[in-house]
Amino acid sequence: MALTASTMLALGTAAPDFSLPDVVSGTTIRLDTFKNTPALLIMFICCHCPYVKHVQHELAKIGHDYKEKGLAIVAISSNDAENYPDDAPDKLKAMAKSLSFNFPYCYDESQSTAKAYQAACTPDFFLFDSMQKLVYRGQLDDSRPGNNLPVTGKDLRIAIDAVLAGNKVNTEQKSSVGCNIKWKSGNEPKH
Repeated sequence: MALTASTMLALGTAAPDFSLPDVVSGTTIRLDTFKNTPALLIMFICCHCPYVKHVQHELAKIGHDYKEKGLAIVAISSNDAENYPDDAPDKLKAMAKSLSFNFPYCYDESQSTAKAYQAACTPDFFLFDSMQKLVYRGQLDDSRPGNNLPVTGKDLRIAIDAVLAGNKVNTEQKSSVGCNIKWKSGNEPKH
């Protein structure tokens, strides 16, 4: 496990298109599935990462807290499931069910979606406005495994609340950190 920080994709970037299978429903989820939403949160997560495990209940809570407020969410796992079988689609499905995720959890087998978003770690968060322009990329909050700070989702929630209220999101954002995305051999991005 290599501690990795998010790449901090440029604010204002248009959400890259994707078409991925939801591991729970089998439905194909695309970017345009969310074209009429006031805000879209894309999270790169996985099953085995201790940084994701540390915040997974808060991720599920955000899904439930914002469902009626207009926030669309999609979780994506891009890890190499061949070398990291704990992140295979059946394990992702079990995770989504056990945590009662109320949003799609997609598997990015080709890793092309992670590359398009310049995702680097798990968890890695990307929040887009109603025009699907990037307004937040950064940490959930200051909590990390072992630092004894409570998991509140504060940083991400402030950004979500601002977008849903039609306000500007503070551009001073702290990068997310976690385990590096487990790239397939020879598939590592060249950032």
